[in-house]
Amino acid sequence: QVQLVESGGGLVQAGGSLRLSCAASISTFSINPMGWYREAPGKQREFVADITISGRTDYADSMKGRFTISRDNAKNTVNLQMNSLKPEDTGVYYCKAVAYHQEWWGQGTQVTVSS
Repeated sequence: QVQLVESGGGLVQAGGSLRLSCAASISTFSINPMGWYREAPGKQREFVADITISGRTDYADSMKGRFTISRDNAKNTVNLQMNSLKPEDTGVYYCKAVAYHQEWWGQGTQVTVSS
């Protein structure tokens, strides 16, 4: 069983920044990859970014240059720094981990960007 707990969501004005964190109940050395997805109102869940054990990162096109994913293996966390936020970034952000040949999801954290 892998538990993921997200934090850092909130309300921010357009152009602002937020930093999301996801804490895992196991060592992040056992998770590959670890990443973020989001679900906007009325839309399907979509990929945001992920990072492998080796540190290779991948981003959705609309997030490139604005979002930065990182992992802190000492704290078993993955972070998502979100800059230049837009109203269309509003949604519930979920942490996802692939470990023990399964996918694990957090409960999500709400991000609201006002115009």
